[in-house]
Amino acid sequence: MKKLSILLILTLFLAGCSTTPKDETPETPDAETVASSSDKSDVVAASLGKDGNWITAATADVSYHADLVVEGEFHDKGDDKAAIYRKLALHTQNDKFEILENFTLTTPKLVVKSENFTVFYGTIKGDIEVHAKGFSLVGTKVEGNITFVDQETQDSADLDKDAKGATYTGEVSLID
Repeated sequence: MKKLSILLILTLFLAGCSTTPKDETPETPDAETVASSSDKSDVVAASLGKDGNWITAATADVSYHADLVVEGEFHDKGDDKAAIYRKLALHTQNDKFEILENFTLTTPKLVVKSENFTVFYGTIKGDIEVHAKGFSLVGTKVEGNITFVDQETQDSADLDKDAKGATYTGEVSLID
């Protein structure tokens, strides 16, 4: 039953959070082969790794004592011909796409090395260090600093607090 609930939540998330480019037609993804959903810290970390998944959904708060690295090249819905894209969902939602629960990811530092990585609807406690273009926050609260490897990477990020409901308590700057 728990597996079915998680799969339903993940499927609903995939349908509701699609940011398919305007010139592409969205497709229904096969959630079992292109996504990872878990309440286990080690499973979430592996899914965000180089050999992980294009979408990761945490279904509970997760904590790490070391830096958590997001790396690897992934494509929208696992299709190699689609745009490079990666998602982390820190929430659950119902069939009307209303947020039911938000979760917290706690780490000393989240190191982003995957292009077009977006974090949805939750809290990150710790700093974020961005090395890849296209980083984005949607409805996410960051309790820490956000630093970028260079100006070009920072300019490509979408931290628009007003449009997407993101908040952050620390500084946004370039890595020294």
